Amino acid sequence: MRLVRLLPFARYSRAFLQFRVGGEKGNQWRCLFSGSPTSASHWSKVVSDAEKIVGYPTSFMSLRCLLSDELSNIAMQVRKLVGTKHPLLNTARGFVYDSRNNLQMRGLVVLLISKAAGPSNTADDSLQKDMISGIYSSQRSLAEVTELIHTAFLVHRGIVNIGELTSLDGPLKDMQFGNKMALLSGDFLLANACTGLAQLQNTKVVEIMSSAIGELVQGIYYENYNLAKENGLTDDTGISTWEEQIFLSHSALLAKSCQAAMELAKHDAEIQHMAFKYGKHMSMSHKLNVDIQPFVKENCNGTVAFSLNSAPVVLHQEFIGREAWMKQIREAQIKGSLVDYTKLQDAIKAGKGVTSAIDLCRFHGNRALEALECFPPSEARSALENIVYAVTRFS
Repeated sequence: MRLVRLLPFARYSRAFLQFRVGGEKGNQWRCLFSGSPTSASHWSKVVSDAEKIVGYPTSFMSLRCLLSDELSNIAMQVRKLVGTKHPLLNTARGFVYDSRNNLQMRGLVVLLISKAAGPSNTADDSLQKDMISGIYSSQRSLAEVTELIHTAFLVHRGIVNIGELTSLDGPLKDMQFGNKMALLSGDFLLANACTGLAQLQNTKVVEIMSSAIGELVQGIYYENYNLAKENGLTDDTGISTWEEQIFLSHSALLAKSCQAAMELAKHDAEIQHMAFKYGKHMSMSHKLNVDIQPFVKENCNGTVAFSLNSAPVVLHQEFIGREAWMKQIREAQIKGSLVDYTKLQDAIKAGKGVTSAIDLCRFHGNRALEALECFPPSEARSALENIVYAVTRFS
């Protein structure tokens, strides 16, 4: 029996579950999703094929910034954290290799949707000359800015709470040093992103991306606030508020980057809205896929770690009711905040939460595919569709 510390889940308002299998919206879903569970090799192939379409591997998109003298010095300092459990080390490793989630996915999607949309009918000839492989240089710069913003916040998330550390995490002075490096390097990346935005010389794009940064900050604030709640185990939860907060912390950046890419090409408001919808719903599907994996993927220990913030858990509570959910938590608790991880996971699997999360993932996938219908058929559009298929495949 495996014991783990029970993670507190977010404080959400009670909300009615807005989608139903075979319901009003369910009848409109297309049967597009089948096949084996998403694997790292399949995802890598989808990304590799997409990178060939946009012209170069996006895994090196922000290489100019990452190899600058300032960050090279930071990288040397981060070596001091080797041997500790500071999360900045895992973030740094992810820059080198992360085939499962692909840190550069957001920039790749911005480039693909830029190529799928093509030039606007109202674009002047001078703008056309700036296009390489069907993508404007300003759109490539925007893709880099998007990745820098995402990476900056990823680094900032690595700041640990010194008050919760134990001797197993490493020396206190090293963990404090790691926090300083996470703060400074994240600020450096964000400053470079802001500089890149200014160089685009488009006030509307600056406005769009600034609002995305603001929403990202708001989403992360909600996450940190809820994790800090001492009574997290007694908080209520609802899927509608979960989607609202996940949009802020995971979807707003990509959605608004896709919208900004259309603005740089002088596309009208309708095309911008469709690009926004694709970025929003695709990233929601991706987040749901990540949340669902612990409940559909088997490992040698028979259980995979999951968070009580995840969609299957939120939906499970919606279906069985508040009192029944708290009873399941009490039955799984050993002492204090420790629970029988396997027992709680089995209870969630036995309910409707996991299958409903899969349905919700596919619902957002279908909405993303619908948004692509305004773009003409092309390799770039097919690649965007394949990304949706990849994040909505389950056994």
